[in-house]
Amino acid sequence: MSAGHTGVTTDPVVSCAEECGVRDVQDRLGDKWTVHVVVELAPGPRRFRELQRLVDGISQRMLTLTLRRLERDGLVTRTVHPTTPQVEYALTETGHSMTHLIKQLIDWSLDHRAVIGRAREEWDAKQA
Repeated sequence: MSAGHTGVTTDPVVSCAEECGVRDVQDRLGDKWTVHVVVELAPGPRRFRELQRLVDGISQRMLTLTLRRLERDGLVTRTVHPTTPQVEYALTETGHSMTHLIKQLIDWSLDHRAVIGRAREEWDAKQA
């Protein structure tokens, strides 16, 4: 620190100095498929095969694991209809509340895509 430095002049925007529980949520949101599955469930309930068609590139196994994890976390419900062997998945109230965060992340990504792309190009050029 310089002699004239007296400390931080602004409060941090976010802080997680103590265990704030964000790791569990971050692990769920940070996996490869959760956001895609939640986005596809946002309009309403969907059958397994329908979800598999909508989430490009996901395998049956990964979709099953992702849905189980979301169900375990209380973000998705699984309903078995007895008339035909049909299973539907839907977001819970908590799952729906997460869509607002995902929407903000998508909006931020779109707003900053060009800036991030330029920064990557500049960094890669310096590394070459």
